[in-house]
Amino acid sequence: MGTLSAPSIRMRKVRDGADRLVMVTAYDAPSARVVSEAGADLILVGDSLAMVVLGYDDTLQVTVKDMAHHVAAVARTKPAAHIVADLPWMSYHISPSKTVQNAARLIRAGAHSVKLEGGRKRLPMIERICGAEIPVMGHIGLTPQSVHAMGGFKVQARRAEAARRLVQAAKSLAHAGCYAVVLEGVPVQVAAMVTEAVEIPTIGIGAGPHCDGQVLVYHDLVGFEQRLSPKFVRRYADLHTAATEAVRRFSDDVRSGTFPTLDESYHLSEAELAALGVAGI
Repeated sequence: MGTLSAPSIRMRKVRDGADRLVMVTAYDAPSARVVSEAGADLILVGDSLAMVVLGYDDTLQVTVKDMAHHVAAVARTKPAAHIVADLPWMSYHISPSKTVQNAARLIRAGAHSVKLEGGRKRLPMIERICGAEIPVMGHIGLTPQSVHAMGGFKVQARRAEAARRLVQAAKSLAHAGCYAVVLEGVPVQVAAMVTEAVEIPTIGIGAGPHCDGQVLVYHDLVGFEQRLSPKFVRRYADLHTAATEAVRRFSDDVRSGTFPTLDESYHLSEAELAALGVAGI
């Protein structure tokens, strides 16, 4: 089965009988292989790499160069999943022409589509990217690149008027050409309203069960990330603990002299030992 295309994803509405979409982040070749082999529909090379891979406190530090580097690592594995690349902060805020260039750079690195954050103010940029025949995924609700403007990572659209604006934003993004939209950090009822109001699939993260799909950060899902524990994260493994224990056991074996054993080492032949005048070990 080939990679799921953006037009195919656009048709994946649960109310029409489609299966829910599964999207998981990946930032390198090993995680991309895991996500693809596990059967996810989409891989998101997210700007969340700033926090879970590069150690920053927010997503604002990554650049287009950083994103292209990680997109390429994922793409080299030739995953079965559709690769979505985040356009990072300030890569689509200055001019439409620069926005298209930045989107094209991520496509050249191996992405199949790009994602950007924001509502109706992003419509000119979305239209220009779509005009360049690059598929675009939208992202509304809690938009991490707006963390300072929002006053932190806070649930959005808690009031009726804000909920109505979010519905209108989603409709505008669909009309501008987005093939799907991420809903992050919004009340379950609001996510259901948006999902019902648009013809494109919604992919939720912290938006309840009524979206057309769900996304989680790989490092959260498998338990590598231990510092934060958002309400919407379900951990399916505890790889941080498993990896820490493995390194601890290795350390103990090195210090005690039990690693490596002779069986885990390379040896000269008897003839070469004789030529060197060295006794066998």
